[in-house]
Amino acid sequence: MKKIAVIGAGTMGNGIAHVFAQSGFEVHLIDVSKSALDRAIDTITKNLMRLLAKDKIDEQTKEKTLQNIQIFESLSEGVKDVDLVVEAATENIDLKLKIFKDLSELTPQDVILASNTSSISITTIASVTNRPDKVIGMHFMNPVPIMKLVEVIRGYSTSDETYHQIESLARQLGKVPVEVNDYPGFVANRILMPMINEAIETLYTGVAGVKEIDTVMKLGMGHPMGPLQLADFIGLDVCLAILNVMYDGFKNPKYAPNPLLVKMVEAGKYGVKSGEGFYDYSQSKKAEIVAKQFR
Repeated sequence: MKKIAVIGAGTMGNGIAHVFAQSGFEVHLIDVSKSALDRAIDTITKNLMRLLAKDKIDEQTKEKTLQNIQIFESLSEGVKDVDLVVEAATENIDLKLKIFKDLSELTPQDVILASNTSSISITTIASVTNRPDKVIGMHFMNPVPIMKLVEVIRGYSTSDETYHQIESLARQLGKVPVEVNDYPGFVANRILMPMINEAIETLYTGVAGVKEIDTVMKLGMGHPMGPLQLADFIGLDVCLAILNVMYDGFKNPKYAPNPLLVKMVEAGKYGVKSGEGFYDYSQSKKAEIVAKQFR
């Protein structure tokens, strides 16, 4: 594989484009929004500058990485002549199904179609294509350039050949691939999201405040980041979407999103990307949001 298309220029998409480009692949970064593409290139450039400042890469690597990325607003143009497509669009099943149905028509039969979905069924996604054996999950962790894990998710019809190609590719990127079967939330989010949801429940019922909950988990459990701060970085809208997928998939009330999370998302408080979540990112000081205003 030499040429990779990445669909979606958001947080995950630009991170995926970054690691492929830095590993020497030609990358077509695709998004319907030109401003999103421009922000993605700006973010990749800033992240490369940080790596350069820490002597983790040299100037030549930085320049070559940026040269390896081309941007496209057209899906049909962006996926021409690629060997692999990695979809990293919004965590919305209808959108993903449309993208994969289009990809099925726009790309040759031998092109592998991967999704970075964090919870949606790979089997369901594969069902709208003409090659379910070549559809697979490639779930990167955020921030992609730093985190080593990639969950490689087999759909019902994913072939061994496709799995081994993606497993090998993940290793080429310097990642650690872990084989996972296709159930809601996979492994990472099936364990992580109930913990985040329970942290929100703890806040919602007044057991402790935001900083106190995060401090307990950092100092008591050795977590590098508290669950509420982590939820802000993931995006509260994404957390809600994942919990809804797991709740719908398992019909188990333990996955039902906490009302506080639902109301915060309804209020547009998504975390870092909106400037406010459980913490306020619009100012240099991260002020705690008063939870009761959302009850």
